[in-house]
Amino acid sequence: MTDDTRAEESAHEKWKEKGVALRAFFYIFGTHVFAGFVWLLFYLGRHAQK
Repeated sequence: MTDDTRAEESAHEKWKEKGVALRAFFYIFGTHVFAGFVWLLFYLGRHAQK
């Protein structure tokens, strides 16, 4: 293996790590948004005029 090949592999691995971190961030963020929406529905339902 040459140094150029190692540098390309290293750059590719860093790109993959950034992609995984970004995907995890969006999944976590999306889950919290969904949970907040469900919580809001329960809150509004509890305080609805019956």
